[in-house]
Amino acid sequence: MADNAVQFELVSPEKLLLSEDVEMVVVPGAEGDFGVLPGHSPMISTVRPGVIHIFEAGAVKTRIFVAGGFAEVTTARCTVLAEQAMPLDEIDRAVVEKDLQDANEDIRDTGGDEAQLAIAESRAATARAKLAAMDNLVYQ
Repeated sequence: MADNAVQFELVSPEKLLLSEDVEMVVVPGAEGDFGVLPGHSPMISTVRPGVIHIFEAGAVKTRIFVAGGFAEVTTARCTVLAEQAMPLDEIDRAVVEKDLQDANEDIRDTGGDEAQLAIAESRAATARAKLAAMDNLVYQ
């Protein structure tokens, strides 16, 4: 690994999705986005639904939507354990809009079942985050 790079790993429940040296990675932390460069202070954070931005040569090389998870940062590495991850440009708006509609209907139809309500609210929040990510590209 080069001195001016940080090793980034993205892991889903099924497999290792990405492992490469990058200039910088910006992660959607629960308390706000945080950028990781070589020499970053060690930390652990929960990850909210949002976009991971991977930088090379001063520009965004890759955008990956994650539906939440955890991130561990060391001075040389950033590892994100994502509940779900997919390249932002592979998300189908129509599918997401339908999922949001279905989740909102499920919220209305839970009949007081708190567990079902929590699942439906999580699905709706993830769908809203996907739509927001597609509509509001940052770091252009």
